[in-house]
Amino acid sequence: MFTLNPQSGIPIYRQLAEQVRRMVAGGQLREGDELPSVRELALEHAVNPMTISKAYSLLEAEGVLMRQRGKPMQIAPQKKQQHSQQARLLHLRPQLEQLVLSARQLEITDEQLVESLRQLLAP
Repeated sequence: MFTLNPQSGIPIYRQLAEQVRRMVAGGQLREGDELPSVRELALEHAVNPMTISKAYSLLEAEGVLMRQRGKPMQIAPQKKQQHSQQARLLHLRPQLEQLVLSARQLEITDEQLVESLRQLLAP
């Protein structure tokens, strides 16, 4: 369900939180959907359970997740505008900004960058 990369330089809890946010915004996770338990996810990805717990707590504080005693974490009811295309694109903005910065530092032209993206997106 989630892809966590310990070598990415981005803390695991942030990777997990971002993936959950994107999946909710994209409609892959909907209100009431249950997430794997902290223990389950920690074992699956060989990470400290506190890391998973930190991501879940952060998402709960943001209103993305809700906790019910004795039940797994669930996706909380979301505001409808969060699912608009523009709102979903906002989730990509930090990665796009980093990509553009990296391309500029490597002296890659806009055309070369767009062509590389097209190649990656091609089926």
